[in-house]
Amino acid sequence: MRMTRAEAKDRNRQALLEAARRIVARDGHRARLEEIAEQAGLTTGAVYSLFGSKNGLLIALVTDYLGPHYDGIEQAVSPGLEVVEAVEVFARHYRRLCDDPDALRHLSFEISLQDLALRDPELRPKLAASVRAHEERLTTLLSGRSHNGNVLTSRQAQRLATALRALLVGLSQGVILGLADAAPGEYFAAAACALVTPEVLGPP
Repeated sequence: MRMTRAEAKDRNRQALLEAARRIVARDGHRARLEEIAEQAGLTTGAVYSLFGSKNGLLIALVTDYLGPHYDGIEQAVSPGLEVVEAVEVFARHYRRLCDDPDALRHLSFEISLQDLALRDPELRPKLAASVRAHEERLTTLLSGRSHNGNVLTSRQAQRLATALRALLVGLSQGVILGLADAAPGEYFAAAACALVTPEVLGPP
């Protein structure tokens, strides 16, 4: 059965994203657009048609990579939990991701993307904006939950989300690299819950 134009476009898009993920993880800032297109079985023209530029492809790659990650978080943290309970579940979920057989490959990809952003002043703000957009999903997930008889405001949830992401990314990298072997889910949960303080949350 012949594919529709929309189906062909989606297939080409996914092929380019998969090729880019492999090559960026392997080559970092040396990743070549021509090789990405070749591995996807397409031309560089397809990249410009679908993503506008190499940077457009890389930003789509971040969105494609982070989307399922935050989907999993939202599914793990149920709506009825209070703030501390939600943070504990979130931290334990993050720790489980470290045991994924592909965790080291994912970390290599993340570091390669950061390296690309550091070397490209045009890519840097776009990458930061994409990460912030996903962090806002965590902010929304935490906002409105009860804590010590009050309700967490959006401003407080944003401050907590920023701290949690920084802490858990650092701890996860330590586990994956073998620097924090004695860091089970309980450790992640305790460290994350320790952030739920007036100093971190700030005023409403």
